[in-house]
Amino acid sequence: MPSWQDVTITENFLFEKVMHNKRICKRLIEKILGITIQSIEFPEAEKSISIRRDSKSVRLDVYVTDNTGRVYDIEMQCTNPLDDELIRRTRYYQGMIDMDLISKGHNYTELNSTYIIFICTFDLFGLGRPTYTFRNLCLEDTNLELNDGTTKLFLNSTAVIPYESPDIFPYSDLDDDIFYFLQYINGHAPQGTFVNEINKEVAKVKENKEMEKSYMTYAMEIERRERIARNIGLEEGMKEGIQKGLKEGMQKGMKKGLAQTALAMLEENIPLDVISKCTSLTIQEIEVLAKEHHVL
Repeated sequence: MPSWQDVTITENFLFEKVMHNKRICKRLIEKILGITIQSIEFPEAEKSISIRRDSKSVRLDVYVTDNTGRVYDIEMQCTNPLDDELIRRTRYYQGMIDMDLISKGHNYTELNSTYIIFICTFDLFGLGRPTYTFRNLCLEDTNLELNDGTTKLFLNSTAVIPYESPDIFPYSDLDDDIFYFLQYINGHAPQGTFVNEINKEVAKVKENKEMEKSYMTYAMEIERRERIARNIGLEEGMKEGIQKGLKEGMQKGMKKGLAQTALAMLEENIPLDVISKCTSLTIQEIEVLAKEHHVL
């Protein structure tokens, strides 16, 4: 993990702290979705959901609700997982959020609308678009929407890299401030009132000594978990290697014993097919063995 001095907003820890500025978080959601929100609340400082003790829990970067009850989960994603792991993760997040809402006494009809937003530093779908928005549609008639209240959205910060300003950007439906925000994520200098406000909040958080201590603790915990994972991997690898070695050793020992039995039977002029049945060696293997030991 980068040092505190080198941390940027793409690091989950810093992104989460900056987004706890309600004004910034609210405006970011509004600009991404093109909606107006009266107010937002953070139900918990760090939202973790675990439905059962044996289920895989999730820790959401930024989890907020607005005054109408709509739920927003915003995730910063800097690594592109293999296959469709990230896409499947949105499905799991959706299920966990819904189960969390139901566990609080809601009926199915009272499930709030949810928005799962991934801000990615890569193009997950490879089409060059700055945003990819998904809702459930009827395959026979794509004008018919299921209206189950779920939306999943992926932002692609690489889409804006070749362009200096939103004026020449081919996707005119992208908010200008989101254009500059995606550039900012790519390491460009902040531009526009909104992104400059975000940059000031980043500086404010990084000047906070308590935040620095928290980050160092966070980084140490991540390192500890990675070390444990590596150790577990080494232990499992060693066990697998030992088991494989024992198995191969036993197989070699058995093969050697069968070969010695076959040689003894050959010296007694016992037919090859009988030797094969007694030792499970093929006739070809017995012939090779006999030639090597000059028995035939």
